[in-house]
Amino acid sequence: MKIAATYANGEIFQHFGHTQQFKVYEVEDGKIVASKIIDSNGAGHGALAGLLSQGGIDVLICGGIGGGAINALGQAGIEVYAGAAGSPDAAVEALLAGALPKVGEATCHSNHSHSHSCANHGGTCHQ
Repeated sequence: MKIAATYANGEIFQHFGHTQQFKVYEVEDGKIVASKIIDSNGAGHGALAGLLSQGGIDVLICGGIGGGAINALGQAGIEVYAGAAGSPDAAVEALLAGALPKVGEATCHSNHSHSHSCANHGGTCHQ
């Protein structure tokens, strides 16, 4: 299995559509066997699902994400765990232990206000 997490400065990046990097984990028998950082190469919202699909990603862990991206990832067969924060390594370990909550709806809304910013993209995220 391959798991990708949005990534910046050692943390889960909080806006899927603006992520510049992903940390990709190779998992075998429920254990991480390898990880690497990959660049999104400037791919934006629409192209990121294709980038992850072409990379053989099975699961995405991210902070904020919109409904369109969730749908595109779902159509590509990628399971989404949104609303995560902090260490991507810890989030992957939580996922493998069955302890990472799955958010089934969009967590970023560009016209909705909440108490924190979503990577300064003009919208906010639900936690």
